Amino acid sequence: MENVRRASHAGSWYSSNSQTLEAELDGWLRECGLPKSPDVRGVIAPHAGYSYSGRAAAFAFGNIDPTNITRIFLLGPSHHHYTPRCALSKAKIYKTPVGDLTIDLQVIEELKATGKFDMMDIEVDEAEHSMEMHLPYLAKVFRGHAVKVVPIMVGAVSTESEAMYGKLLAKYIDDPKNFFSVSSDFCHWGSRFNYTCYDKKHGAIHKSIEALDKMGMEIIETGDPDEFKNYLLETDNTICGRHPISVFLHMSKNCSTKIKIKFLRYEQSSHCKSMRDSSVSYASAAAKAE
Repeated sequence: MENVRRASHAGSWYSSNSQTLEAELDGWLRECGLPKSPDVRGVIAPHAGYSYSGRAAAFAFGNIDPTNITRIFLLGPSHHHYTPRCALSKAKIYKTPVGDLTIDLQVIEELKATGKFDMMDIEVDEAEHSMEMHLPYLAKVFRGHAVKVVPIMVGAVSTESEAMYGKLLAKYIDDPKNFFSVSSDFCHWGSRFNYTCYDKKHGAIHKSIEALDKMGMEIIETGDPDEFKNYLLETDNTICGRHPISVFLHMSKNCSTKIKIKFLRYEQSSHCKSMRDSSVSYASAAAKAE
């Protein structure tokens, strides 16, 4: 079983019961009411427990037309394992309660051959939730279509490395059969996250957080990785998937396909009103080929 990555967060972060999970995903996808578009080539979506971010995530995954896609690149941050590089999975199968996903071993070997990637053990892979939280949605949306997945855990990479990985992966955007699922939550606010930035001119704390996040979202929509980096340096906004987002922005910048990112949903886990409160923000975007 060492080649199989279990759905290690099922039963805690989301339901391990296939029928319950199926009904939840169906409900959220139906509620968001988004048209499926073959132009959607990627998404940015949250990765919290589904009771917090499942509904918001539907606004990313609800856009996808799976018809012509055969490969999904999945980019997520590392929360527990330190590496200054990107890491590839050793698994052959990623399990989910609503269907399993096959890993694209050919592309894994291709990337491994560059010498720029670590290989992560199954234990490291299973401990990380950022990519797993995208899997049930991907398994659901792409059901019945022959797709393979290329999971890439993006470590604590430097600005230079973000640009290097972006250039290295850019060619994959130019193949319209490839799709990109980028995993990130937005502001983690509160003393437990060591982040309590509050600009009173916006009114309540949650409004200040929203203004901060939306400034970042607008910069991501410009597609400029340098502007996004400047924003992070100036605000210190605790966007946990900042490295995967930056790599994706560099990919978009270095490919010949014009990619336009548009955010479609923004939510907060709760509305902070006092300095004792805490919240996490969730934002969902679609990246379209123009």
